[in-house]
Amino acid sequence: MLVLGLNYPPEQTGISPYTGAMARGIVGRGYETRALTAHPHYPEWEVRQGYGQWARTEGVDGVRVTRLRHYVPSRPSGLRRAFSELTFGVRQATRRWGGPDAVVAVSPALISTLVAQVRARLLHRNTPFVVWVQDLYSLGLKETGQPDGLTVRMMVRLEGLVLRRATRVVVIHDRFARRVHEDFGVPLDRIDVVRNWTHLPSTAPVERIEARAALGWSVDETIVLHAGNMGVKQGLGNVVEAARLAHEQKHAMRFVFLGGGSEREHLIAQAGDLGTVTFLDALSDTEFASALQAADVLLVNEKPGVAEMAVPSKLTSYFAAGRPVLAATDRSGITAEEIGRSCAGVVVPAGDPQALLDGALQIAFDSAAADAMGAAGRRFRDTVLDEETAIDAFDALLTRVIDGDDLLSRVPEPANRDHAH
Repeated sequence: MLVLGLNYPPEQTGISPYTGAMARGIVGRGYETRALTAHPHYPEWEVRQGYGQWARTEGVDGVRVTRLRHYVPSRPSGLRRAFSELTFGVRQATRRWGGPDAVVAVSPALISTLVAQVRARLLHRNTPFVVWVQDLYSLGLKETGQPDGLTVRMMVRLEGLVLRRATRVVVIHDRFARRVHEDFGVPLDRIDVVRNWTHLPSTAPVERIEARAALGWSVDETIVLHAGNMGVKQGLGNVVEAARLAHEQKHAMRFVFLGGGSEREHLIAQAGDLGTVTFLDALSDTEFASALQAADVLLVNEKPGVAEMAVPSKLTSYFAAGRPVLAATDRSGITAEEIGRSCAGVVVPAGDPQALLDGALQIAFDSAAADAMGAAGRRFRDTVLDEETAIDAFDALLTRVIDGDDLLSRVPEPANRDHAH
């Protein structure tokens, strides 16, 4: 099997852990697996030290991983990001693929997936081409405030073309399946739902007082922790303003930003010398899991208008930590639905600093309810977001398409339809 994806371990946030875990899990099911990917660069948007060769092949968890140099913009604006994906797509398409029994392309990146799909149709026409949708690309452009102009309409058409031409489309949520069917005309019998899972290894409960001391957190303050990417989609400026309100209202509360991303420096400048805000660099998996357990509240924050484009990958790790979740998001969106289904936290409106602060205080003032929400999140992780269940589903899907079932493995011809709206 050949896996195509822009992000791969050792990147620790976003899509990368799932791509790596899926490839590793499929190897464990007996598949010989290769991956074509980029050098680690996310969320810093800078190729990490020790990487950056034109091409580099290494073994990672039994997977033969080839990393390809491509253009990495220091400021990932729309056009720069599109060109970055295009250069990666060209690098993928011009490498030797060998004779894979199946290809799994991870989207985003949509543009590189399109380029790879063109190559597959020309040179590997009878090879099943599966698209694994982690985020809905064109919907993301709309929900993050891109004007509904030529660029967005073009990306809607391209995304629809890629998904309709795929042998199978794998999505990470039932609502994604509905959008892919209704927005892009992909038949429901060619869509599979495979939920994401926690990529962190199981860890024993930590001694929270010791863990907090190691991080410089006092037992007398409420720690609200946002872990993961700090990008446009997260809309984290209102979190800094909530921290400012906590300072003005004299609440013993600290908002902690853990990780990196394109907006990190802007957020640091916005916070200035505000004592209720702390920024932490990325941690190892063990340290990361310890930090999640040591926090009082785990924060998901989304820009107003973001509702359907993605399921925040941090939720799986949050649920595994057994701590209550505070979600500042659209109440009709996927994130709010996940919090409601899991009973793992509290939802407040996106973009409202006072509502965010009030939600954190609500959790902090009721320790029994906080513990109950944390326990509910862990149960949801164990029963719904299980890695073995997800890998079993991928194994079954790949077995069907490789075995050549006519209904499932046929590469469809493009339909003359336009679902842009």
